[in-house]
Amino acid sequence: MFTKSLSASLVALGLTAGAAVAQSADNPMVGGAPMFADRTIVENAVNSADHTTLVAAVQTADLVDTLASEGPFTVFAPTNAAFDALPDGSVEALLEPANRDRLTEILTCHVVAANAMSDAIAGMIADDGGAHPVETVGGCTFTARMQNGMITITDEQNRTATVTIADVVQSNGVIHVVDTVLLPGA
Repeated sequence: MFTKSLSASLVALGLTAGAAVAQSADNPMVGGAPMFADRTIVENAVNSADHTTLVAAVQTADLVDTLASEGPFTVFAPTNAAFDALPDGSVEALLEPANRDRLTEILTCHVVAANAMSDAIAGMIADDGGAHPVETVGGCTFTARMQNGMITITDEQNRTATVTIADVVQSNGVIHVVDTVLLPGA
C-alpha cells in the first residue's frame, strides 16, 4: 500500500549535482537533464529545467533534507507549466513566508512514502477495479486511474494530473513527472 507517515520535515534545497556518474540506461531525461539513478530526488530535481518552480517551492517550504534522505519516496513532480496553470498570483502568494504551512501541505501532497513504480501503480489500479486511493505524506487522499494507457491522479478538488514521464529512478525512490499541481481539499 502507499501509506506511511513522513517523520522528518523537509529542509532547504541548496544542493548541487555531485560528481558525474553514468546515467542509468533506463532512466529518461527530464527537463533536458540526465537523471542519475544513484542520486537523490533533490540532487536530480535541481538539474531539471522543467522543475525550477518546484525546486524553488521546496526550498521555500524548507523541505529538502527529507527528500534528500534515505526514503523511499514516490514524488509526483509538477512541471513549471503545471505551476503556471494555477490562477494568476497563486505561486507568488504561496512562496511568501506567511503561506509556508499551505505550501508545505501542497508539496507533501505530491509525496508518497513508498517506492511505487508505474507497473505497481497500474497493478493496484487494476486490483481495485479501476481506481486506487493514494494516501500522501501531506494527508491527502488522491485517486489513481488509468486513462488511455496513462496513469492519472485526481486530487481532492477533482483536478486530474497525468503522469507524462514515469519511473525516473532515484537512489531514494522514484519521480513521476505530472502536468498538473495536485491540491488538497478546499
